[in-house]
Amino acid sequence: MAKKKLSLREFQESLVQRLTSARAGQATRALLGVQAGRDYWLLDLADSGEIIPLPPLTGVPLTKAWFCGIANIRGSLYSVVDFSAFQGGEATPQNADSRLLIVGGRFGINSALLVNRTLGLRNIDQMEVRTAETDPRPWVGEQYADAQGNAWKRLNLKHLLSQPDFLEIGLA
Repeated sequence: MAKKKLSLREFQESLVQRLTSARAGQATRALLGVQAGRDYWLLDLADSGEIIPLPPLTGVPLTKAWFCGIANIRGSLYSVVDFSAFQGGEATPQNADSRLLIVGGRFGINSALLVNRTLGLRNIDQMEVRTAETDPRPWVGEQYADAQGNAWKRLNLKHLLSQPDFLEIGLA
């Protein structure tokens, strides 16, 4: 079967249509899905700078157990926090599935969250909003359920990064 060639003009017209649809709110609302411990999280793509396989980490003495250390990522140093352990959950295994979710540069902090794995893009328009008790953690936003009944929590990175507990990594 021969592939259809797409002319530059057709490509540009298609791109204009998609951008127009997005501005009009007709685009799907896709969020990045990750697993941290036993929890499933959703976050805006704009909040995450990048997702990378786990690089070598340099430990830092006299820090809390959930602080994994420092990672050198393309010449810049990033603090690495085990997101599950930070919340009181089990420690994230550091294996081939583990990923670093680098916090977007718009927050002005060189930090990365260690998660069990990434789960790709999730369309929240295809999920059901859950009416759950208000979570005391300020970084937990809306909660959803997918078609399989899995519970998903919206991660508000801005609120997470402003928490004194998150910023204070040293042992008392």
